[in-house]
Amino acid sequence: MTERHTRRGPGRPSANGPTPPTDEEILTHGLAAFVELGYDGASMRELARRLGVSHNFINDRYGSKLAFWQAVVDHALEDVTRSLAPVLHPEAAAVDDAARLTAVVRRFYEISARTPLLNQLMMEESHRASERLDYLVERYIGPTLAAVQPSVQRLVDSGRMPPTPIYMLYAAVIGPVIAMTGNPMMAKLGQPADRQESEMVARANELARVILDGMLGPRPPAL
Repeated sequence: MTERHTRRGPGRPSANGPTPPTDEEILTHGLAAFVELGYDGASMRELARRLGVSHNFINDRYGSKLAFWQAVVDHALEDVTRSLAPVLHPEAAAVDDAARLTAVVRRFYEISARTPLLNQLMMEESHRASERLDYLVERYIGPTLAAVQPSVQRLVDSGRMPPTPIYMLYAAVIGPVIAMTGNPMMAKLGQPADRQESEMVARANELARVILDGMLGPRPPAL
């Protein structure tokens, strides 16, 4: 069972000292720190230094480093979950399965283009078994795949898609995300370092088209 974090209200600023960072700033900077240092390399002391808080702050506010990591992930994925919800759980029950899968993959890639730090954290955590990976799968990845699996199965049953285990679907979709994370390898291969968000989203949509054409053949209608 993974350890869950508990949040407390922000502390009061000192009468004479600098204004303490907000919860938003703490969680945003925490994400950057975990991506740069890795979980094991992010000591409590170094995290506190980067967050601009006392060395006891994380234990006092969140309870442990793991609970703080969970809070960072929950904060980073809050907007992702909200953005995916309309296509992952469309109100129209009769939405075409191919259109639904198309909309989910396109939306996922658009989100990935806008959240490179989150992508890097999730990619790094996927390489080793840990409580953190369990947390990501149980809270986010698993429920997302479970939501699209019925559509995938109907597409397979109708002959629109070849038989595709859900782990293969995940591998096919998640692989190209590396192209949107600012990965050093992509830079070596010529990916521009300074990209406008509109260009990143356009590239995300093109990647989605390539993947979907491979899975579904001719492009299905958009949701």
